[in-house]
Amino acid sequence: MNYATRTLIPALVVCLAVAFALAGCGAGKYDSGYGRSGDKPYNGTEPTQRPYSIAGKHYYPMATAKGYVEKGRASWYGKKFHGRKTSNGETYNMYAMTAAHKTLPMNTWVSVENLENGRHVTLRINDRGPFVAGRIIDLTYTAARLIGMVGPGTARVKVTALGKATAYSKKDHSPVKFTPVDYWKGNFTVQVGAFTVRANADQYRIKLSMAYINAHIVPYEDDRGQFYRVRIGKFDNLNDAVAFSERLMARKGFRHAFAVAE
Repeated sequence: MNYATRTLIPALVVCLAVAFALAGCGAGKYDSGYGRSGDKPYNGTEPTQRPYSIAGKHYYPMATAKGYVEKGRASWYGKKFHGRKTSNGETYNMYAMTAAHKTLPMNTWVSVENLENGRHVTLRINDRGPFVAGRIIDLTYTAARLIGMVGPGTARVKVTALGKATAYSKKDHSPVKFTPVDYWKGNFTVQVGAFTVRANADQYRIKLSMAYINAHIVPYEDDRGQFYRVRIGKFDNLNDAVAFSERLMARKGFRHAFAVAE
């Protein structure tokens, strides 16, 4: 995992998604994992790019997947997580064509080849994991079945990052064209708080608007309930947003500021 090691930079904070559970998505059981099983083009769900910790170990999602190739052991997860939330806020579907990876940017499409039989599948990263020593990626049941690893449970694979899907097949809705996923450039802001009461969020936003530009509220809902995220600032690159968040954290009252993609 040499490429990943070179890109584990603590400042790579892009988007908040408070659910880090290994989760799932509930649709019917189909032979094809594309389109018919509910794996539609990315629908705007916020990707989880914020650093996180599992069992005391810290993980730093990469800002770009360009050139990423990794060999290791894959596993799969199914019914236990079917219907639960994934790390990017979607719902896990064990019959869809998705996967969990610890550090690849969310919504990166990857090619996964079973090195033991030559079969391969194309999957979209929408979850974090697997958090088991020696495993590099967790596949859905359908993906595991298609490359012949349901029975064994694991298989040695080659994972190649393809990027963000930009075109899909009309026949089965599988992705056919890709562009690199890169979180360094884009539209960014900084989140400074989250409230469960809208009035409190409004009051905080008004206070911040007196000193900062682009003070706004972004509603968010997960299995814990409704939240109102308060954000300030506007940037066209991640570096400036991160630098601003770090300056805020050095001030009193901004202990948990972090950059997010808009």
